[in-house]
Amino acid sequence: MKVLITENLCKTYGAGETEVEALKNVSFSVSKGEFIAIVGPSGSGKSTLLNLIGALDTPTSGKVFLDGKDVFAMKEKELSVFRRRNIGFVFQAYNLVPELNVEENIILPLLLDYRKPEKKYIDELLNVLGLSERRLHLPHQLSGGQQQRVAIARALATRPAIILADEPTGNLDSQNSRDVINLMKMSVEKYEQTLIMITHNQNFASFADRVLNVEDGVVTELGGGQR
Repeated sequence: MKVLITENLCKTYGAGETEVEALKNVSFSVSKGEFIAIVGPSGSGKSTLLNLIGALDTPTSGKVFLDGKDVFAMKEKELSVFRRRNIGFVFQAYNLVPELNVEENIILPLLLDYRKPEKKYIDELLNVLGLSERRLHLPHQLSGGQQQRVAIARALATRPAIILADEPTGNLDSQNSRDVINLMKMSVEKYEQTLIMITHNQNFASFADRVLNVEDGVVTELGGGQR
């Protein structure tokens, strides 16, 4: 089952002499349960692509189908609800709410959607990500690696159709980076989750099922990871 399809996705910034083609006719699909790594030099269009897939930005032309829905055919209010329920985000900056403890940060997307958290599943996430003993800690009482694990748990909490991770290890040292990548891969496999991750690290990209390269706005397939 294809959970994501992009068709001739283009994004242009500016006009005339200042026009920049950030993405050029990007078409690819992702099956449910796949782990996709996106690599490429800085400024190549990686984050632009992730923002379009996540409906955080709109394309100049082209389409994105997520879980069978034409994303950009939706009205803004409908799209906002769809994004909250179907897309989990993990950013380089952990984006945790400083006044909320670990558990409260994890269940926040559910509460915003007026849904009751499933205690057994939340407890399982805390356990799988090694956060059970930190559930009542505030973000400032956690290490960077622990904060990123909270962000991963928050992304998984809503059981979204897809998780988008933009340089999730960018603020972490090498040991914490490896731990976070291993935990993300394990979580994806355990919950049959679909993950698209931007990374500059070729070694981390090799954990993925497939690797896409973005260069000058053009996306090419590099094949499967090595692990």
